[in-house]
Amino acid sequence: MDRAQKEKVVEELGQIFESSGVVVVARYEGLTVAEMQDLRGRARGAEASVRVAKNRLAKIALTDTPCDGLETYLDGMTVLTFSEDPVAAAKVCEDFAKDNSKFEILGGAMGGTILDPAGVTTVSKMPSREELIASIVGCIGAPASNIAGAIGAPASNIASILSTIEEKQEAA
Repeated sequence: MDRAQKEKVVEELGQIFESSGVVVVARYEGLTVAEMQDLRGRARGAEASVRVAKNRLAKIALTDTPCDGLETYLDGMTVLTFSEDPVAAAKVCEDFAKDNSKFEILGGAMGGTILDPAGVTTVSKMPSREELIASIVGCIGAPASNIAGAIGAPASNIASILSTIEEKQEAA
């Protein structure tokens, strides 16, 4: 890799550290190619990304970024999993770590907050952006459906009263 390529990688990594909602650093030593492809597929499905980069270049890219404390986790064979959604990458890594004992979560960053492995686990248990939006929409929609039900209820009551009266008149 020549100098221009290294500079490009550092720039790309810097953008990842700047713009991602969450970045998770994990050790992947001993994983097979198929297992790494499985990790990438899971990440893709959750709108997250996986990136293997040289630790030295990643440390250079971390300089002057909100998550510059990640530098301590960049030792050995590490992989970065990141996403704009502040929860997606953490969920992918936690689920993958449960299935693969060789995949060890070292830590991560959420904005300027550096997370230890327990912090990554906590973040992974939070609801995703889509789940939060769905619950907010449900809360907003519930009163409207209650109002519609209340407005519709008297009409149905009137209709049943009228049908009862009509039945009585026909019987008489």
